[in-house]
Amino acid sequence: MKRVKCECGHINPIGTVLCESCGRTLQEKQPALADMRYDGSARRSQTYNKTIIDKIWNFFSSVKVGIWLIIITLAASAFGTIFPQEAYLPPGAQADTYYKDQYGTFGHIYYLLGLHHLYGSWWFLLLIASIGISLVICSLDRVIPLYKALKNQGVKRNPVFLRRQRLFSQSETELTGQTKEKIITHLKKKRYRIREKEGSLLAEKGRFSRWGPYVNHIGLIIFL
Repeated sequence: MKRVKCECGHINPIGTVLCESCGRTLQEKQPALADMRYDGSARRSQTYNKTIIDKIWNFFSSVKVGIWLIIITLAASAFGTIFPQEAYLPPGAQADTYYKDQYGTFGHIYYLLGLHHLYGSWWFLLLIASIGISLVICSLDRVIPLYKALKNQGVKRNPVFLRRQRLFSQSETELTGQTKEKIITHLKKKRYRIREKEGSLLAEKGRFSRWGPYVNHIGLIIFL
């Protein structure tokens, strides 16, 4: 698939919203605010949709699909607690007769549906595996573009990119070397990481917070 060349000369992967170099929008229609979730980097699920692998990837990368898988698994788990599981029946009890004798018709239906052996059933394990696959693909689909965006983050940005930020202000004044050093010193005291290029400054801190959702995903995968 063809890559997208920005006016600044940088060549971006297909599906990129904002130029990786200068931040200029690559869309024909410019929204009021820049999409900064992944700094405009391309996500695989929004770029490729041709092969069966692409379609499977796009299905599991959806947050809605992941949420529905969790809801279905929670509902199934709840049904498994209505009556004791087969492993916890009294010694010598036979599952095919026990549930009907103890709980009547509803217990018999419970047995016929296989809910007496729910947590070891193939379809319940398939649900758990689907949630795990969804978490992995969903994370990779977002972690990779976010990593690239943060790694390639430029210091000097296009003025249009700056004006389309949620918080933006502009003032014109002569910036002397002494004033500039005071600004840098003050930002460093606030624990900002400072980068400078061609007279432009980039002050950044709290980058780890951008990885918060994916740390949560790792915890869920370990839990599963």
